[in-house]
Amino acid sequence: MDMSQYLNMFLEESLENLEVLNSSILELENNPEDKETINSIFRVAHTLKGMSASMGFTDIADLTHNMENVLEKFKTDKLKITSAVITILFKCLDMLELMIDNVKQGKDERVNTDEIIDMLKNIGNGNMEETSKVEATEVKPNMELNVYDINVIKQAYQRGYKVFSVTVELYENTLLKSARAYLVHKTVEELGEIIKTNPTVEDLEQEKFENTFSIMVITQRNLNDVKSAIDKISEIKNVNVIEVLLNDNTAEQRIHTNVQSTNEQKTEEEKNTKKVHQSVRVDLERLDMLMTLVGELVIHRTRLEQLTNIHKLGDLNETLEQVGRISSDLQDLVMKVRMLPVERVFNRFPRMVRDLAHELNKDIDLIIEGETTELDRTVIEEIGEPLVHLIRNAADHGLESPEERIRNGKSSKGTIKLIAYQEGNKAVIKVEDDGKGLDIEKIRKKANNSGIDTEGMSNGDIKNLIFMQGFSTSDEVTDVSGRGVGMDVVKTKISTLGGTIDVVSEIGKGTAVIVRLPLTLSIIQALLVNVGEDTFAISLGFVDKIININTDDIRTTNNKEIILYRNNVIPIVRAAKKLNISENDNRDKFVVIVNVGERKIGILVDSLSGQQEIVIKPVGKTLQNLKEYVGATILGDGLVTLILDVAALV
Repeated sequence: MDMSQYLNMFLEESLENLEVLNSSILELENNPEDKETINSIFRVAHTLKGMSASMGFTDIADLTHNMENVLEKFKTDKLKITSAVITILFKCLDMLELMIDNVKQGKDERVNTDEIIDMLKNIGNGNMEETSKVEATEVKPNMELNVYDINVIKQAYQRGYKVFSVTVELYENTLLKSARAYLVHKTVEELGEIIKTNPTVEDLEQEKFENTFSIMVITQRNLNDVKSAIDKISEIKNVNVIEVLLNDNTAEQRIHTNVQSTNEQKTEEEKNTKKVHQSVRVDLERLDMLMTLVGELVIHRTRLEQLTNIHKLGDLNETLEQVGRISSDLQDLVMKVRMLPVERVFNRFPRMVRDLAHELNKDIDLIIEGETTELDRTVIEEIGEPLVHLIRNAADHGLESPEERIRNGKSSKGTIKLIAYQEGNKAVIKVEDDGKGLDIEKIRKKANNSGIDTEGMSNGDIKNLIFMQGFSTSDEVTDVSGRGVGMDVVKTKISTLGGTIDVVSEIGKGTAVIVRLPLTLSIIQALLVNVGEDTFAISLGFVDKIININTDDIRTTNNKEIILYRNNVIPIVRAAKKLNISENDNRDKFVVIVNVGERKIGILVDSLSGQQEIVIKPVGKTLQNLKEYVGATILGDGLVTLILDVAALV
């Protein structure tokens, strides 16, 4: 039997099933007693196994079967749900995704699943030493362990690390004990991450201790490595290194990621029931072709309306009005068909934040709001990568370490909010954190050292320097971020989508990156403006107000042109100068005040030609490198008009 005709259906349904499994297993980690979630996961895994076996993908079916065996143990309460087991299940999903992607790409290479299958079998047979349980006597060498310390130690063991308590005794006649303590502290810090000292680091620096101090460290090194490294330091009388182990009666703590929606309170039924979307699968090329045809219809409708007005063909007015209504309804319908909820993108982030929490040794809450907000399919496909950059940056650089947060009087658990909502004809996506915020003076200093003149810049302008290519305020490079790439990529991607990006931050309180995107990239309402002899289009989504001014009203401050409007200072950008064309000599001109992020800026143009619905067409190779334009359109008179990229202009 030829199964190739079912391949696309298999790929689409398998990826959907993996998405459901990711979110459900994450939910299971947060609610391990929820039997309905366990049953739901089991059903989806069983479906995936059956489809894979039917299509002849035995390696996928075999891995899913072993995963199913573990889930069966959950169902019958023969296996406890721990963070370590959940991590292995997530590794299974990652491997399944890789295998399905290989099928999609037509690759014949086999993915080695032996190791992960052995892990699953060990879990199922009860042979695996559960890393969430640390069995031994409880050791508290010279240090009192609070609930937070215990939590950190358990997290370390869950990630495969060891925890050692190092007690160092100096000779009684040691000079500069603080310097000796610093050398020990620095040596231990190079071996891993220090989580506690007794006395505190401040007391060590000020020599407020006798001859003995203790340091607790998380490391991948063994006990002898730690001891020998410290033994090399002179003037140390004795070094005692013991492994810190916690007994089972300590309350189990877990790194967890809470996914909440504050827009509405979910009922118990909604918690236990996944929303099923009834849909018909349509080839994307057909959808794009339908959108193109609707665009052509809008162009010719506009042309007919203009000809009717020119030739005063009154008899056609009624028919044209009917055609106009029908084409508008058809356009709205096609737009809605192309719209997808941002939930399709947001669904990947709870799992990502969980992994980041493990990787960075931080406790992070991810709060998602407004996931039902809809965007054009093209925008949905492109927005994922920028959001990944923003969330990783918030987790790594925005949120402080748990120890630092506690020192600053904050909860040890950091919060990242991912919020979406509609604002007029734009969608707004915010990535907020409650971390340390942006240090303006640090950014200013870094900019000046890089040759950027920050004199006369507002605090908001300085904050937005983080979007410059290669700009990074991080003092060190990590696997997560800090190389000075990413934020500039984010801004470039958002600009190509016709959107804007801005940053709001308060030191010690946190940072919010605000992305504004057009709801659709195909047909928009536009303002037609004249600059010299040329006509250009500006998306009405950017336009706040239009005012008529005399050029004598334009003032100059700090070498920048401004106007005063209702006691507000509005910076002015001359469109003619930016586009390198000649403006007319008339003193009476128009200022189009646009909103770009959180700022208002005026674009100076010679005159206006009205408002019109336009179809965005891509520009040819000749103009595609010019950042001032997002595309072109055909007006009712048949002339091609360029559409200005407002964000790039200002």
